[in-house]
Amino acid sequence: MPKSKKPDLFDVAVVGGGPSGRTAALKLARLGLSTVLVAPQSARPDGRTTALWQRSIGLLEDIGVWSKLSGNTESLKKMRMIDDTGRLIRAPEVVFNATEIGVEEFGFNILNRELNAVLEEACELQDTLTCISDTAESADFSPDFVTISTSGGKTFKVRLAVAADGRNSRLRETAGIEVKAWSYPQVAVVLNVDHRLPHHNISTEFHTPTGPYTLVPLPGRQSSIVCVETNEGANKLLSLTSDDLEMELERRAYSILGEFKLASEVQSFPLSGLNAQRLAGERLALVGETAHVFPPIGAQGLNLSLRDIDDLASVVAHAQARQQDIGSPAVLEIYESKRRSDIKTRTNAVDLLNRSLLTSFLPVQMARSMGMYMAGKVGPFRRLLMREGMAPGTGLYPPRH
Repeated sequence: MPKSKKPDLFDVAVVGGGPSGRTAALKLARLGLSTVLVAPQSARPDGRTTALWQRSIGLLEDIGVWSKLSGNTESLKKMRMIDDTGRLIRAPEVVFNATEIGVEEFGFNILNRELNAVLEEACELQDTLTCISDTAESADFSPDFVTISTSGGKTFKVRLAVAADGRNSRLRETAGIEVKAWSYPQVAVVLNVDHRLPHHNISTEFHTPTGPYTLVPLPGRQSSIVCVETNEGANKLLSLTSDDLEMELERRAYSILGEFKLASEVQSFPLSGLNAQRLAGERLALVGETAHVFPPIGAQGLNLSLRDIDDLASVVAHAQARQQDIGSPAVLEIYESKRRSDIKTRTNAVDLLNRSLLTSFLPVQMARSMGMYMAGKVGPFRRLLMREGMAPGTGLYPPRH
């Protein structure tokens, strides 16, 4: 049931109950827009983690949730990349230190279930937001309104629909927006571990022939692990006993954190990519994994999604201040143009890095090694990479907070 009386017409409907959908609903509702969130209850707790960069944290501060999260996060002060491919040409180890670009940390790592719980609570408390625990069954797009019907039989009209319903988006499909989708011969094995030695707020990424093997700090002596493997390799890991899996993961990490003990269930996810051919349709904006999907490399996924939301809210607020129709083609075209370059750059960069690990083609190995060498030895280039990784477009200048 909605928590408040449903009007005949909302300003905005956000469809999707993940972090992107709930963040978008809160951000738009806090602009004073009458907003409805259509999102089913979470099916199961999410044991994965997310590293949030500074701009993402700024958005969570804006919607009033970061203060409730910060006690359950761990700061990321250094990021270390180690070439563990064992190939003829190997890149030198590179360490990125946040203090080198004038900040205390790159960001913070948090359990997804903690993030989701705080966002759900904030949505229920937001007085300009109506929450409907349901799924969107259909949408009818017209020049004046979008009419959305839910599986539970509710129907309402909105001036702007925001699709945050994931890679298999019903709204995107109904609007006729095509996607380019691809798959990788890889599976991500994801879990959290307790470890004997302190992590010192250092995130370590081993580049292996099957993909990245990443250890990201969590509070205390605990870290999250993302191990990218072949299908066969992932199946072997998943078939191990807990004791054997702990020993194998410690071996792959060269015992830099000491002995491992499992601290969560082990999950696995096939790796794939997706790009929507357009980010906007008739009275429709796409955000998050409805618009783009790529492998879990460099903690870019949710951070890119939150930049979608930040830019969409900025465009909508500007239109609102000018008394423009927030769902008009002119307004949505501005959103499209603001986001296209960032999405394309991030998708291509992650795809290139991932594929460079999978190939034994010598020129590619040389190019990758040269890039990492420059990152390690050339200060301006290293600082540029750090700033661009945190906040695209900052270039040689510190990101604004």
